[in-house]
Amino acid sequence: MDGVAQLDEIIPMLEEIVQRMSAGGLDAQTPCSEWTVRDVLAHMTQGAAQFTGAFRGEDPKPVPDGEPVQTWRTAVQGLLQAVHTPGSQERTIASPFGDVPGALFARFVALDGLLHASDLSAATGQPYAPREELVLAVDGFAREAVTEDMRAMGMFAPERVAAEGAGALERLLAFSGRQA
Repeated sequence: MDGVAQLDEIIPMLEEIVQRMSAGGLDAQTPCSEWTVRDVLAHMTQGAAQFTGAFRGEDPKPVPDGEPVQTWRTAVQGLLQAVHTPGSQERTIASPFGDVPGALFARFVALDGLLHASDLSAATGQPYAPREELVLAVDGFAREAVTEDMRAMGMFAPERVAAEGAGALERLLAFSGRQA
């Protein structure tokens, strides 16, 4: 399962979570260390705006101004469209950890989206049950791609030990350093 297919499944799940949030929920604390819901949305908005241009072979897009949920939705939809742009998977993307092919970076975006969907659902008290096949595909990629340097840069917290009998999502969350 490639990154684009993963994003095609993850983005609608994220949209459902965000759509069901109450406006007052923006300041709720997430499992993502020191970030509120508003912070997670801002992080995702900034990343989506920045990398939409990269996937299209264009200059980075400015982060849209406005209400956090709507700007997030606009930026993420732009990113989803961009990963489907012809040639996007072959383009070189200047990522925070170096230049990588678009196909590889799309998988990092899927990992980020899957983890942040969990963060948002936990912070807002919503159910979150991505398909196990999707989680296993993202987890397999994460275990190959996440480096100690990325953890040292703060992109991921130190790995935690998953509880005995933990499901696929809980194991991925523990790998990413989150408390499941």
